[in-house]
Amino acid sequence: MMVIVYGCFIAFGMVAVVLQAMAYKTRPDVSEGNNPQFLKFQRGYFAAYLTAMFADWLQGPYLYKLYSYYGFQEEQIAVLYVFGFASTVIIGMWAPLAADQFGRKKLCLSFTVLYSVSCLLKLSRSYGILILGRVIGGVATSVLFSAFEAWYVHEHIETHDFPKEWIAVTFAKASTWNGVLAVTAGIVTNIVSEWFYMGPVAPYMLAIPFLIFAGILVSTHWIENYSGSKVKFKKVCADGFKGIMSSEMIFMVGVIEALVESVIYIIIFLWTPILDPSKPSLGIVFSCFMVCILAGQGLFQILSSKHIDVPVLLLSSCGIALLANLLCVHSTDPESRNPNLSFIALCMFQFGVGIYFPAMGYLRSHIIPEQHRWSIMNWFRVPINLISCIVLMLLHEDMFKHGNRMIFVICSGLLTLSLLCGLRFFKLAKEDESLKQSSPLMTTNNNGIRFDS
Repeated sequence: MMVIVYGCFIAFGMVAVVLQAMAYKTRPDVSEGNNPQFLKFQRGYFAAYLTAMFADWLQGPYLYKLYSYYGFQEEQIAVLYVFGFASTVIIGMWAPLAADQFGRKKLCLSFTVLYSVSCLLKLSRSYGILILGRVIGGVATSVLFSAFEAWYVHEHIETHDFPKEWIAVTFAKASTWNGVLAVTAGIVTNIVSEWFYMGPVAPYMLAIPFLIFAGILVSTHWIENYSGSKVKFKKVCADGFKGIMSSEMIFMVGVIEALVESVIYIIIFLWTPILDPSKPSLGIVFSCFMVCILAGQGLFQILSSKHIDVPVLLLSSCGIALLANLLCVHSTDPESRNPNLSFIALCMFQFGVGIYFPAMGYLRSHIIPEQHRWSIMNWFRVPINLISCIVLMLLHEDMFKHGNRMIFVICSGLLTLSLLCGLRFFKLAKEDESLKQSSPLMTTNNNGIRFDS
């Protein structure tokens, strides 16, 4: 299997580079964002943010392997993942408000401390302490995907008074660099864990210096900022719920997002137990997944610039993901397991994910009113985590123990539903001219879903 993994890594990497280069040429002219003061401010943000993101990516490839190394069974590991998912969604609803009220710089600093503690707790073999580490890690992840960008947007507009349009320029660069860092992190973790024989806990110890460095940059180079107005949590949630119920397009976007992204969460858990028995280099496998996502992002940018409607691309991504899961249903049959086919299918799935996230991000930005976007997005996250947690908890049932094939059957069903909902959304979108604009600028890498979540 190792020959296939390394061969795919090289081949997919070359495809990703070509597609990203072609995609770069199709992006709108952003030369006005080359203002020297803006570039200096941007570099200051990237230095801290991308360092923090690299520390996060380092924790992706070996999480399941670490718990398995400590002797825990698949159903026990599933519970650990569930605690991480649950803490992320619960705290994720509160984190943006906390950043606004207590200070975004303070919350960014708290992220570096909490995530460092979470990494240190990975040294323990106690199940209870590992659960605590998952909860703390979920809290830290919620802060990472709220406070950093909130700090940047406030400084961009309120302090420096740069044009609002330049925010997309920064986030597009961050998306590209995030992909590069994710691929690099997979290679680095593979080196320290397998080539240097330091074991699956090594990446977590390696992440701590990067978290400390990010904290130092934030504390010494960033200034504090707060929201200009107080927001009532209950009112915001109520307004978000009303917004979902009052628009069928918003509702359908939420349903599609819940179905597809719950499958992504489940795949985050499944990929290691599916492939690990064949002894691949997990870090390189992770990097393969990341270059497939980069290739998907590049293809999305190219096709959208060719006036292909974004709802069509969203439907295509769901179709690719469904085909990949059906292949996994076949390749994980206990009587005829085929790990090589499983690997190829999972790479195909990540390619679909690479198309899905920029498509969904573009649709959300055009459909969901900006003043209610945060609250509506929080409502979307609830079914995502409920579905993924329920499916993972099925591993405690006798018929599902070591029955990953059945989990893929469920995922295929969820993706089939997403396709049906996508067809309904496509009909609604035909009447919305704003969704027919071409060449949307990507502003997100993976919407906050981590491969160690």
